[in-house]
Amino acid sequence: MKRNQEDRDRGMLTVIWALAWPTMLEQLMQTAVQYIDTAMVGTLGTQATAAVGATSTVNWLVGSTISAMGVGFLSYISKAFGAGETEHAKRATAQAVATTVAVGMIFTLLTVSVSGYVPVWMQVDEGIQQLASRYFLVLYIPMLPRTASIIFGTVLRAAGDTKTPMKIGLAVNLINVVLNFLLIYPARSVSVFSLELPVWGAGLGVIGAAAASAVAFTVGGVCITHVLWKHPAVTPRGQKFSPDMQILRPCMQVALPNMMQRFGTSLGYVAFASMINSLGEVATAAHTIANTVESAFYIPGYGMQTAAATLAGNAYGAKDERRMKSLAAMFIPLEIALMIGSGACLFLAAPGLMRIFSDSDTVISLGATVLRMVAVSEPFYGFSIIIEGFLMGVGRTKLPFLYNVTGMWLVRIVGTFLCTQLLGFGLISAWACMIGHNLLLFVLFFITYRRGTWNPLEQKNGANRRITRISADAGHNEKKVSPK
Repeated sequence: MKRNQEDRDRGMLTVIWALAWPTMLEQLMQTAVQYIDTAMVGTLGTQATAAVGATSTVNWLVGSTISAMGVGFLSYISKAFGAGETEHAKRATAQAVATTVAVGMIFTLLTVSVSGYVPVWMQVDEGIQQLASRYFLVLYIPMLPRTASIIFGTVLRAAGDTKTPMKIGLAVNLINVVLNFLLIYPARSVSVFSLELPVWGAGLGVIGAAAASAVAFTVGGVCITHVLWKHPAVTPRGQKFSPDMQILRPCMQVALPNMMQRFGTSLGYVAFASMINSLGEVATAAHTIANTVESAFYIPGYGMQTAAATLAGNAYGAKDERRMKSLAAMFIPLEIALMIGSGACLFLAAPGLMRIFSDSDTVISLGATVLRMVAVSEPFYGFSIIIEGFLMGVGRTKLPFLYNVTGMWLVRIVGTFLCTQLLGFGLISAWACMIGHNLLLFVLFFITYRRGTWNPLEQKNGANRRITRISADAGHNEKKVSPK
């Protein structure tokens, strides 16, 4: 019996790793390309860097809103596969296609229409507003294929296929880097092993960077649409694309709280960044670089979250309470171990990583300090990530919405305002508030885990057991008082 349990545990660990590592690699490559993009545009000067970075918060807001739509379909499709209802999964895929077309067209019209106003709203310096506006416009023209990449990638992951989105993501990143090299810079000579080779270049600068990304997004959207259409498990072929409220209603019930969560937290990031910008050039530089460095060390956590959401949805669809508990027993220690390792690496490497992006000793010292502070809190945040993944998989997104928005605005934003704007403290106090936000999330998600709120099967079966016990007790009492 013990051997059988060990075999099941090893099998489950294999499944977890098979789902998680492609997502981790995909996110790692995206982060690497972000570093490369920043470096390549940075060679054009501070104005070019500012024009690209001026609308980054809006980019995150748009992308996270679309990702929230995908979470609704992830929950529904993973549960359908767990219950063995493959036709329901294909019907949901058809609804995902229809949603992608509608959302993609709406966001195309919206982003193109406001492209001239976004830099003004973001209080970009007047000298680069026009450049930032043109960059934003070119970047968002292919909004439909970008939407397809996000939502269809989530559909494939819900079906247990994390390798295909990874492969397409790697191809998109490679195309982006190559086109950056050709479109940003003018024609020039490149030295290779003492040989001078002529290289064609369009010399488009910042607009070339936007065009490179736009082409890469378009290729990625077309490729993932083709794969989805041919995929045996979730192909939408033969399904109806007209609105099916039987599927859309539960998907939107999951997606809308997640969308509100991302919207609320993204607004919080804007407020947080603006308060840090008021602290001066050194604090802003240290924060920006530290934020970029830190993002790479959350990759293990979010890679595991995708696997947790998919497998929790499968277990919930199969109504397998034992499997749900086994998943939690494996995911939580595995995630915490990964985040301890990630945090330790960040703590030790913080000064060296800061030195890659800055040669200012003051910026490096300040950035390394805040990175080491947040490194200590990573295992606690990792626990929150996994429980949130379970809640996403079973379709309970209201609690993460409440927890994240409460933590963001009552702890991070109010705390940072008090520390930096009223008390005159610096960047370290702002990051302390951010860590306080992470620790609050840990406490709230830990309470959710201990109460079993994350697992609807445990709550349902517990209620059934209580009803059965009460009925049995009532029957026993009736026998005791019945006449002979």
